[in-house]
Formats: sequence, structure tokens, C-alpha cells
Amino acid sequence: MYEVFVKLCQERGVTPYQVAKATGISQAALSTWKRGRTSPRDTTLHKIAEYFHVTMAYLKGQASDPGPFHTLEDSELYDYLDMLRSRTECRMLFSVAKEATPEDVRRAVAVIEALRRADTGVD
Repeated sequence: MYEVFVKLCQERGVTPYQVAKATGISQAALSTWKRGRTSPRDTTLHKIAEYFHVTMAYLKGQASDPGPFHTLEDSELYDYLDMLRSRTECRMLFSVAKEATPEDVRRAVAVIEALRRADTGVD
């Protein structure tokens, strides 16, 4: 992956420092990635992909076509991914919903909305 990052930097005439500064990624994060000690989180890769206007798959070396980068779609998906990683209850909900029918999902949403209304006292 780091090789793709370096290639993009060379093609665009920027340094890793400039990318880090523009994206808010720390120099330390790039350094540990370069040394192979860690792999960047998807949120970090998303920032880099957005900066270079390439897909995440291209940046990860999983695709030969670099684009196009879809900001809205990808950022929303990565928000959901972060939520699934950080909230056990959301992972649990998602795991049971994977095999649910569309009608099951509609009914579950209705139940959750009713519970939220009950908590706030709003009907």
C-alpha cells in the first residue's frame, strides 16, 4: 500500500509531508506506515484517497483503475464502518439484520422509532 502512496506523491509532485499537512494525518503515522510497523486505518486511507481523488481500492492496491473517488458515498460508508467498529450494540444489530428481509428491517425500524418516542415522551 505504501508503494501506491509514494507513486501517487511522485505523479502529483507532492511530498508525504505535504499530504500529511493537507489531510491532518500525523507525520508519525506516515512514518510507521512507511516502515511497515502499522497499516493505516480506513479513515486515514479515506483522507489520502480523497486528497488524491482515487478510490480506496486503488490506494490499497486492490484495483488498477485509480478513480473516480466518490466523496459523499465513501464518507457516509466510512462513518458507518467506524460506528460498527466502535459500538458493540450497532455490530449486534447489524449482524442480526444481515439476513433480514426488507419487511423485517421496516418493522425493526418502526420498533426502534417507537422506543425512542417512548423515551422522549413524544407520540
